[in-house]
Amino acid sequence: MCSNEKPINLVLPRQKAALPELDQYINMEQGRMSRKVFWDQAIYEHELERIFARAWLFLAHDSQIPKAGDYVTTTMGEDDVLVVRQKDGSVKAFLNTCPHRGNRVCFSETGNARAFICNYHGWSFGIDGDLKGVHESKAFEASGFDKSKHGLHPVAQVDSYKGLIFGTLDPTAPALKEYLGDFAWYLDVLLDMDGEGTEFIGGCVRSVMKCNWKFGAENFVGDALHAGWTHDSGAKAVLGGGVGQLSGLPGSYQANVNGHGWEFLLDKVGNAATFSDKEVRRYLHEIQPKVAERLGETRSMMIGATSSATIFPNMSFLPGQNTFRVWQPRGPNEIELFTWTLVNKSAPEDIKERYRRGCMLTFSPSGVFEMDDGENWEYSTRANRGRVTREQDLYLGLGIGSKVEGTEFPGNVFNGQINEANQRAYYQRWLDFMKADSWNDIPQR
Repeated sequence: MCSNEKPINLVLPRQKAALPELDQYINMEQGRMSRKVFWDQAIYEHELERIFARAWLFLAHDSQIPKAGDYVTTTMGEDDVLVVRQKDGSVKAFLNTCPHRGNRVCFSETGNARAFICNYHGWSFGIDGDLKGVHESKAFEASGFDKSKHGLHPVAQVDSYKGLIFGTLDPTAPALKEYLGDFAWYLDVLLDMDGEGTEFIGGCVRSVMKCNWKFGAENFVGDALHAGWTHDSGAKAVLGGGVGQLSGLPGSYQANVNGHGWEFLLDKVGNAATFSDKEVRRYLHEIQPKVAERLGETRSMMIGATSSATIFPNMSFLPGQNTFRVWQPRGPNEIELFTWTLVNKSAPEDIKERYRRGCMLTFSPSGVFEMDDGENWEYSTRANRGRVTREQDLYLGLGIGSKVEGTEFPGNVFNGQINEANQRAYYQRWLDFMKADSWNDIPQR
């Protein structure tokens, strides 16, 4: 269980007015957008305030912090955060900064602790965030110092969905369940195949790319188009054959809910096939009947299918390949990419290891597909800054008019993976957040 109490001592900064030009940058009815959203510093600062200080963001997986005192460090936007399992089993998160002079209180990525002590002046904090003691305490006491008022600043709300722990810095944000909405139906394909849960294995791989954070998120939310071209040579190297054509294939869709998006083909093992590991494919074939009993026949065909997904704003994954990643912003022209391998807890140890190796082969800093993507995103970010180039619009109109009704899939559903419907929904959600003065101003989509 995670704590979702709304503490009273986190004060959000007063928001600046929305940038007046925003409506000129995004027009998803026409499938047009400005290049400025990928390089402008003022827009980036606005994103930190209106998206990353407000949206629900992925913090950790339950498997990373199973025991009391277990912790991981991460970021929410550019705010350093400390996520800690409490003695009662709940999870709390705090800004990873001492309220005395601002130094980090925890420098390691993961571990177990009974307390966190600031290197600078010896302020000591419990795993509950309370200030327990200070160096030269008598001097502080003589100044009328009240320890109860100087604990670590808590993340306003923390909650979880089937192993994934999220937080929001905004105490007025709706509950996580509402934020995910009907997208949870799709998440269960990855998180709830057999009722035994999931886990991260192999630690976190951190890497840096010189690109805007939105490129990775929008690529995974709906860009099946690039796979057959960008990754063709990589697929030939791994599989002995290219990706093939996705256009016009029956049973392929894009679906989105409030900017979260999942594009997919109902082929069961298409993504997993890129590992070129027949044992992983055999495992998925073997569990598919059990998944069908639990989630229905359709979702059982999505467990390792040719697909990709993003939870708005910056968490993405590939079912079947099971790479799980967060695009952490580090300015408009750089990201720090956090990557994990997600597996079913019930999977045989040999299968878990095959997934870990498969993720390293395909989507890691040296992976055959990640190198393709990183190069594209870095050059796109750099090219969009050109003084004359920046005045030219970008096209996102592929698949306009392809929405379908009456399917079994929840949310907004569109026909065909070769489509930009999910990318349009993603950038519309970006615009909704950037323009809104409060959560009440953000529409449901």
